[in-house]
Amino acid sequence: MGRTLEITPCRRFRGEPRLPGDKSISHRALLLAGLADGTSRITGLAAGWDLLATREALRRLGVAIDLISESAVTVVGVGGASHLREPEEPIPCLNSGTTARLLAGVVAGLPGLTVLSGDASLRRRPMRRVIEPLRETGARLWGRAQDTCLPLCIQGQARLRPLSYRLPVPSAQVKSALLLAGLAADGVTTIEEPVPTRDHTETMLRAAGIDCQRTGPLITVSGPAVPQPGDRAIPGDPSAGAAFAVGAAIHPGSHIVLRRLGLNPTRTGFLDILARMGAAVEVLERAEAKGEPVGDVAIKGRGLRGLDLGPADIPGLIDEIPLLAVAMALAEGPSTIRGAEELRRKESDRLACLTRELQRFGLAVTETADGLTLPGGGRPVAPAFADTHGDHRIGLAVAILATAATGTTLLRDAQWLDVSFPGFEAELRRVATP
Repeated sequence: MGRTLEITPCRRFRGEPRLPGDKSISHRALLLAGLADGTSRITGLAAGWDLLATREALRRLGVAIDLISESAVTVVGVGGASHLREPEEPIPCLNSGTTARLLAGVVAGLPGLTVLSGDASLRRRPMRRVIEPLRETGARLWGRAQDTCLPLCIQGQARLRPLSYRLPVPSAQVKSALLLAGLAADGVTTIEEPVPTRDHTETMLRAAGIDCQRTGPLITVSGPAVPQPGDRAIPGDPSAGAAFAVGAAIHPGSHIVLRRLGLNPTRTGFLDILARMGAAVEVLERAEAKGEPVGDVAIKGRGLRGLDLGPADIPGLIDEIPLLAVAMALAEGPSTIRGAEELRRKESDRLACLTRELQRFGLAVTETADGLTLPGGGRPVAPAFADTHGDHRIGLAVAILATAATGTTLLRDAQWLDVSFPGFEAELRRVATP
């Protein structure tokens, strides 16, 4: 049974919303702890279905994980992928593309057969981009639909061949899968990325004692190698924080503070965009935790103006584009988004779904092959209902848009918000001032 969220308009956003732990770092922290030789303690973990998928997958692979609380675990690593246990059943990755792709790189080094599957949405997402390079390492992989989709069968090898590979499409997930496979390779694995993507995997490998280097567009990892165990505190998720940042930006007079937010420069492009559009954005305090920058960020709402996003901007904004499109639809002056065709291959076709939802609120928008054109100056009116389209990013964007609409919005299938932000509804009600 779907859940419906009722959202009323607000005058401004005020306060300090509580954010979940960074989802990208949480996935990687669990995987590296599972491969480590010893016990790690992870605090501030993201909640939600995606992290549940990674946690339960590791358990099926023989990794001992004990819950301390909803956001803290201890993980007893097995000492490398070759010591993982061949799973007896297919591993359900639920709706998590990160789980499926990164885990494919890990189990390529497991000498046994692993089958990865997922829900209907995940089974439609492209997997050839992982299958083809992993085959070059000596692992054997087969997928549905002519080796393009899940379910994915992986016959791993205890020792893989080192890989030299140029990513045809910028993808932090594919890059990370290949670097994790490189831990089981005899020699140096080299990945070239045409455009820099989020670099959590490289940073976390170095923090775990792995020889991982970047020289220009080239990233190398030396194997075989086993991560060192250790404790890690996960910072607040920038993509979750973006919901409240955009909420504050579209309501003049708003003032919110995002505490201990992850400030990795590959993840904070949305803050730069909001500042360019006219919002007041200030980093109040900055620190570092195992190579990852963190800090407190204040956002004040002022009048926004439109701007253009091009292909070079997109990799650093891929998760936040739905929210930024809301800001652009309401800003004064036109905006365009180009080079974002990758959004069509997410949990939904996000370009098509965004267009549909913006139009439901009476906002002008034109869908293009690789983006959107938004004339701006919109004054949203609540429709009879709005929809998440089974996509947590679309759901967050529509929920924030609804706070600026005239009338009450009923957001259908709001349970999808829990994929990345359990508790979003409570935080929204706490900071959105009537």
